[in-house]
Amino acid sequence: MEIKNYSEIFKALADETRLKVVMILTKENRCACQILEEFQISQSTMSHHMNLLTKSGLVLAKKEGKWVHYHLNEALFTEVQSFFKIDEIKDIPCVSCGA
Repeated sequence: MEIKNYSEIFKALADETRLKVVMILTKENRCACQILEEFQISQSTMSHHMNLLTKSGLVLAKKEGKWVHYHLNEALFTEVQSFFKIDEIKDIPCVSCGA
């Protein structure tokens, strides 16, 4: 994965609400209305957060009728975990010099 992709993922996780959504989804898949019940925010604000999480690839959405069900992209989380291993970081080219 390129450094740009990691940057998008970390931006998506750099928000308390989105982190809480991820924590909720680690326990079970949920529909949008069930996730919204956990927060004191508007539906449009929750939609914005879910859009950022799905665009980053961390959360996958499946539309069933008028409902959208969300679940974690476990493969991507595994890949992100590997980013923090020193050997993996060494393999990412420098954005300044390419080395």
